[in-house]
Amino acid sequence: MIFARVVGTVVSTQKDPNLNGKKLLLCREVDHAGTPLKSYHVAVDAVEAGEGNLVLLSYGSAARMTDQTKNAPIDAVVLAIVDDVRITANADRSPAAATVKGSK
Repeated sequence: MIFARVVGTVVSTQKDPNLNGKKLLLCREVDHAGTPLKSYHVAVDAVEAGEGNLVLLSYGSAARMTDQTKNAPIDAVVLAIVDDVRITANADRSPAAATVKGSK
């Protein structure tokens, strides 16, 4: 799973029939602190996420394991809206001060 921020929607009138009725979101990857990265993903929304939400994405074969995405030709799915991320220790066990809020 990866962290991402929903930055928009994707509209497509011509698509595979298994995608009919599914909302497509444009998501930008972010790091653990919420800092935007370079990668973007178009993901099927399985949790009614909206623009500005911090979300968890799953991609590859795991993206086709939700009730909404079974048998659909997708590579990425939004499977959770993140409310809060708390980092309590760095890898070297020293305290960290990072807290990331889900929505802007």
